[in-house]
Amino acid sequence: MANLKEIRNRITSISSTMQITAAMKMVSAAKLKKAQDAITAMRPYAEKLTELLQNLSASLDGDVGGEFTTQREVKKVLIVAITSNRGLCGAFNTNVIKEAKNRADYYAGKQVDVFAIGKKGNDILSKTLTVVDNQSQVFDHLTFENVTVIAETLTQKFVSGEYDKIELVYNQFKNAATQIVQVEQFLPLAAVKSDAPVSSGDYIFEPAKDEIVLTLIPKALKTQLYKGIRDSFASEHGARMTAMHKATDNATELRDQLKLTYNKARQAAITNEILEIVGGAEALKG
Repeated sequence: MANLKEIRNRITSISSTMQITAAMKMVSAAKLKKAQDAITAMRPYAEKLTELLQNLSASLDGDVGGEFTTQREVKKVLIVAITSNRGLCGAFNTNVIKEAKNRADYYAGKQVDVFAIGKKGNDILSKTLTVVDNQSQVFDHLTFENVTVIAETLTQKFVSGEYDKIELVYNQFKNAATQIVQVEQFLPLAAVKSDAPVSSGDYIFEPAKDEIVLTLIPKALKTQLYKGIRDSFASEHGARMTAMHKATDNATELRDQLKLTYNKARQAAITNEILEIVGGAEALKG
């Protein structure tokens, strides 16, 4: 009977776990809808801003981007690793952390630091790499204004010469079950290679083209970082919803197996008791 009690306790424990994972799945599903709508609505703006900047830059001569496009010998690199503050989301954080370490290995022999956005990335990467800052609190109030402060900090680190190159590593949201790890060059602004023809209409620009470009570049950098964080935020909830869905399914399967084992053990115990009673009755007759 002790064995039956142990199985009953396991069934009760797994049933409780199922309730937790099912609730977490529902919470993530609700948050995912909002986060997905936000990144879906933002992408056309970000793409159009990039397209406008490309068209204007292509129609100008010389180095228009100034301090934002300065190509220096890469000696100091800053990797911006965007993860989450919480776990239980499958390989979401692991994939970004692994890619960040791969980028650090790629720049072996150079000074490589990490700028963490997300508690999980900060906790793990700080064990093997130098983490110069952690902005995990941005997820508490994820707004463009809060991200702007981070973007300005990163921009200043490049412009001042503290770092020669800054890269973003994050999960791009594709759907609830798929997140794609992205590595994007944040600074210096890379020359864009595109086969699409540059529009050459007869436009009158006010102010001048170069002034427009210099105004758009900081806005484009802020938008790029905000889009990356928004992508990561939606990916987190998609990954957690999928992970909790699988956990609930696995718990259900395990619970069913334990119930079957319990019924078999209970039936065997009842059979043994019947045999003992019959054996005792036969002994009394003898």
